[in-house]
Amino acid sequence: MLVLSRQRDETIMIGDDIELTVVDIRGDKVRIGIKAPTHIAVHRKEIYDAIKRENEQAAMLGGGDLGALRPKDINQGRTRRSVPAAAKLNDPNQPRKRESA
Repeated sequence: MLVLSRQRDETIMIGDDIELTVVDIRGDKVRIGIKAPTHIAVHRKEIYDAIKRENEQAAMLGGGDLGALRPKDINQGRTRRSVPAAAKLNDPNQPRKRESA
């Protein structure tokens, strides 16, 4: 692992098109701004791990088990037809919303 020291408002480049900027430092918390192309997914590690786990579980389901993934609509008593959150995050056609720390 490469370890670099940066002060507030200083930037680290990864390749030609990813910038990491130290935005703020408060006590033991560091806020980092990330500029990256929209085709590169950027997530906090715990979010990335949850998405990966959910995708692995979905991949292990058989075709008949997919109905179990649809949440029931409490008000109507019927199944909602929605796309799982992990699929939306990985869909290149969906607009990207960056997370905030």
